[in-house]
Amino acid sequence: EEENGRLERAVKHVIIAAKLGCDLAMKALWEYYKHGHVNKEDLNISLRAHQAAIDAAKSPQREAAEAFYGA
Repeated sequence: EEENGRLERAVKHVIIAAKLGCDLAMKALWEYYKHGHVNKEDLNISLRAHQAAIDAAKSPQREAAEAFYGA
């Protein structure tokens, strides 16, 4: 979307991905914030949702698998 000149729509897509726990999207959102394309409130909401998504995905089985495979 950004390449097609629809920056506002691109930011919305990145916010959705960040809220679902995507680290790459969260990094992109910080860049948009630095350039003034995202306000502080949206950034904070997205950051909290991102952390909640990551926390929800944690489990003892997942941690054991990561330890086993060295991820």
